[in-house]
Amino acid sequence: MEQAKKMAKTVYLALEDKKGEDIKVIDISGVSVMADYFIIANGTNESQVKALVDNVEEALHKEGYSVRQREGYGGGKWVLLDFGDVIVHVFDKENRLFYDLERIWRDGKQVDIAEL
Repeated sequence: MEQAKKMAKTVYLALEDKKGEDIKVIDISGVSVMADYFIIANGTNESQVKALVDNVEEALHKEGYSVRQREGYGGGKWVLLDFGDVIVHVFDKENRLFYDLERIWRDGKQVDIAEL
C-alpha cells in the first residue's frame, strides 16, 4: 500500500504540473481488488489530455514503474492508464461529466494530497 501511495502522489503532482483540472484521488482498496487508487482528472482539450498522460507516464517511468495498459490515447477524450495498484483516468471536460466516475466509485474514500 505504501508503494501505491507513493505512486498516487507522483501521479497527482504530474497532473498538477501540466495544469490538470479537478484532480481526484480515490482510495478504492476497501471496495475493489482491482487497484488501491483511482486518480481522475481532466484537461481542457485533446492536446492537454495527451500532455497530462505523457507527463504521468514519464514521471512514473523515472521512478521505475511502467504502464501495464493504456487505452484511448489516440482519441484524447478519455485515456486510461493502468499501473497495477494505481489506475489513472484523464478526460476532456465533456466526457468526464458524462461518465461521472466519482459517482460510480463513491464508496471509495476521497484522499487529500496531504495524506499521500
